[in-house]
Amino acid sequence: MSDRAPAGQFLDAAIDLLRRVRDEEADSITAAGTLLADTVENGGRLFAFGAGHSSLAAQDLVYRAGGLALMNLLAVPGVVGVDVMPAPLGSALERVDGLASAVLDSSPLRAGDALLIISLSGRNALPVEMAMKARALGVRVIGVTSVAYAAETTSRHSSGTYLKDHCDLVLDSKIAVGDAELTLDNVPAPFAPASTVVTSALLQAVMATTAATLADRGLEPPLLRSGNVDGGHDWNSRVMERYRDRIFYRH
Repeated sequence: MSDRAPAGQFLDAAIDLLRRVRDEEADSITAAGTLLADTVENGGRLFAFGAGHSSLAAQDLVYRAGGLALMNLLAVPGVVGVDVMPAPLGSALERVDGLASAVLDSSPLRAGDALLIISLSGRNALPVEMAMKARALGVRVIGVTSVAYAAETTSRHSSGTYLKDHCDLVLDSKIAVGDAELTLDNVPAPFAPASTVVTSALLQAVMATTAATLADRGLEPPLLRSGNVDGGHDWNSRVMERYRDRIFYRH
């Protein structure tokens, strides 16, 4: 590490990753935003899923100011963030064969919908199986992952494949294996993960593309306003009433 303070080094590392995503994933971001716009225009529903800390980026898309009202969280009990106790149970559940199929079978997902699956490593059974099963149902799947893991780790799914192998589109977060940007001689492990920052920004870039694409087609994007500005609640109520058959977090 250089002589700069760790805080500055981490922020520089995150900025460098964001620049890489901006420059190297531009076409994929446009394609993903277009796919979601097509889904909205054609009457489909939008869902996002992530396990563990990857769920944070999924949750960041749902019911938020400036976001698409149609984005729903596909929740898997025990793996959404670190809400389960003990926390390592969530990691264990990601490796359970059959869990994704059970979740999808009881979910509202149907042909014509779109599903964002966020998994940094993309190696565990849950995201791989979810992508495979969703596509078999006729759902369009966008995978958000670090492609580096497929080259440097082994798959934990029985097929030997990764999330990236079962998607209509893949967005590469560029995060290095291990998800830690800093090292110090007197610290025994690398530290300062950047995956949440980068993945959230990447997905918001996709959402921005979706909204702008819909507007370019003459369609009003179903966006939510902040409830903390005057008129925000009334605006959101109208949007959610208009799209009530495609919003599942309000029922």
